[in-house]
Amino acid sequence: MRKALTPTDLPAPFARYSHGIEVTDPARWVWCSGQLGMDDTGLIPEDAGAQTKVCFENASKILSAAGMSLDDVVRVNAYVTDRAYMSPYMEARDTFFSAPPPASTLMIVGGFTHPDFKVEVEIVAAQQVLS
Repeated sequence: MRKALTPTDLPAPFARYSHGIEVTDPARWVWCSGQLGMDDTGLIPEDAGAQTKVCFENASKILSAAGMSLDDVVRVNAYVTDRAYMSPYMEARDTFFSAPPPASTLMIVGGFTHPDFKVEVEIVAAQQVLS
């Protein structure tokens, strides 16, 4: 249902992500809105890695509501507010995904709705529909 696309005529990904993911139909899709590093009690961890962990835990809850899990994620769009947060983000992200890792984009942005937020994560998930 899900296959990593890694053309040999492209440089290898410089981190743990796939250049592309092929999803074969029929599939169910879930798109999650951007999740910020705030837990259900309103706590925003100071550390970018800890915020990343909360982002993926929140996304996991959304997927669970659709009968999916992070194993179904095919694409991650992530945003950090400082280059220094790239490594903590990637280290935390990598703990959530088995092989093949999803396709991924990471951007540095000027900020979010609250100055304490350092990371935001959007995900797309697909699950094969069995006939």
